[in-house]
Amino acid sequence: MKREILITSDGSTTINLPELNEQYHSKNGSINESYHVFINSGLRQVASNVVSILEIGFGTGLNCFITYLEAEKEIHYVGVEAYPVTSEEVEKMNFISVLNAEKDKASFEKIHDIPWEEKHQISNKFSLTKRKQFFEDIDDKNAFNLIYFDAFGARVQPQLWTVEIFRKMFDSLQENGILVTYSAKGSVRRAMQEVGFTVERLPGPPGKREMLRAIKPVTKN
Repeated sequence: MKREILITSDGSTTINLPELNEQYHSKNGSINESYHVFINSGLRQVASNVVSILEIGFGTGLNCFITYLEAEKEIHYVGVEAYPVTSEEVEKMNFISVLNAEKDKASFEKIHDIPWEEKHQISNKFSLTKRKQFFEDIDDKNAFNLIYFDAFGARVQPQLWTVEIFRKMFDSLQENGILVTYSAKGSVRRAMQEVGFTVERLPGPPGKREMLRAIKPVTKN
């Protein structure tokens, strides 16, 4: 399948799959979307001093890198990706220059160069484990404070936005854990609610009217 590099509205890159009319990040701004959905609506809402994050769709590593840049707490990051991007594609991403993060170039490269299936320290307060795994094979239990759900859209891969997948996400989260996603589809919201999430609609990133944030409630005794 053909893959091409696009420049999005905020000047940052994304990978485009023209046959599917689908992108790894929003054409309305890769970096803007990442900050709005995953950092401001997710990371900054977690009260814990130690944050364990599961990313569904590691992709270009943008969400991981921005989380690293914005980390004010100890973070343990797990990125799941069934089909990793190539090193050639990573080299074409311009995130470092657009983010003015030249001093962190080595860390961005380390994020992509470290072996899969192993935990690595990117800095003294940021660890990363990359897992090459299909989303339906995730079986973590009560392991994470926060999930970045950044899979390809339901129009392209509806099997990733089902009750079965969101039950796995629910089980993976600790109580009061948060899941954030750019999607605002009614079917997605209902699937989240069916497995027990409390779901709220939030203003979306540039180009989208709404997004979803789901919280795993505290179990009542």
